[in-house]
Amino acid sequence: MSKRMKICINTGGGDAPGLNAVIEAVTMAAYNRQWEVYGIKCGYTGLLNTEEIITLTPEKVNGIASIGGTILGSTNKGNPFMMPICNAAGEWEQRDLSDRVMDNFRRLRFDALVAVGGDGSLEIAHRFAEKGMPVIGVPKTIDNDMGGTVITFGFDTAVTIATEAIDRLHSTAKSHDRIMVVEVMGRNAGFIALNSGISGNADVILIPEIPFDIDKVCDKIMDNELHGHKYGIVVVAEGALPKGGEVITKGSGETGRQHAVLGGIAEYVAKEVSARTGKDSRSMVLGHLQRGGSPTTFDRLLSLRFGAAAVRAIETGKFDHMVALHSPDIALVPLAEALGVQKRVRADGDTVLTARDLGISFGD
Repeated sequence: MSKRMKICINTGGGDAPGLNAVIEAVTMAAYNRQWEVYGIKCGYTGLLNTEEIITLTPEKVNGIASIGGTILGSTNKGNPFMMPICNAAGEWEQRDLSDRVMDNFRRLRFDALVAVGGDGSLEIAHRFAEKGMPVIGVPKTIDNDMGGTVITFGFDTAVTIATEAIDRLHSTAKSHDRIMVVEVMGRNAGFIALNSGISGNADVILIPEIPFDIDKVCDKIMDNELHGHKYGIVVVAEGALPKGGEVITKGSGETGRQHAVLGGIAEYVAKEVSARTGKDSRSMVLGHLQRGGSPTTFDRLLSLRFGAAAVRAIETGKFDHMVALHSPDIALVPLAEALGVQKRVRADGDTVLTARDLGISFGD
């Protein structure tokens, strides 16, 4: 394709290490084709308020691959198909502003959008593709629960940060014979808890895919006590739930959020363990520490590969698709197919079996 293209890129949903690397790769790959590149601020906000659009040049993106966050900003409240609007009566209502986005996209003569995000953001991108917008998706989520790809960028960094935190907790837990319960992110999928828990030598790992019995958790801790292991590390995903129970939330959160805000499961587990075993138990929530900071080498390289592949996909006109890692290559997967199945930890998978062989309990 010899046409001089004018493309744009946005980043949506929760931030993740590697977003800036995607922006750098898209910009550099496009400029090497003599294309124009524009950044859409805060998800689709820039296509509703066009003052939130910036020009991206090699000078602006040089070296940002090593920096966490996103220079374009992000949001998990900006769905143009259900945009929260305060009406004249002072009440919040949801309106479909997608036609305005489409009109501005065409008016600005953009040839394609690179949409970077998780399942929520890419679902929006797919809906715009169905309305006629040429879209290429780039999968991003630290939870690694996006279908169609072996792994998403941001996950490796999140696991590395969680593992380092668990490593540090061993020494303080051992010093006081305490049970430390560490809450990591993972709404519907327990990949962060599973990988960091195994790597960090946890005693118990609790994930959404395997509902737990708190008595079984306590049994593992007391069995360790009998064998002279007087402290313990429990790693729990924020979406883990007891058998017959529900996930613990902090409420619905801010107006316009797609999901309720999870949190509190570590505190619940620590209190129950303390009450049932008499052991001094403390909880710790890693929260947004997992999202911040520089991406690991793996995430940095994967993000750069994804960004460059997105530009190649535009060049060949392969729209309404998502770039994906099909080791060792980058592939293109239809967005509808990638969004069709949410990836979750397999309870009979090799990683779970490895944890069980190592003596780690899942509370089941």
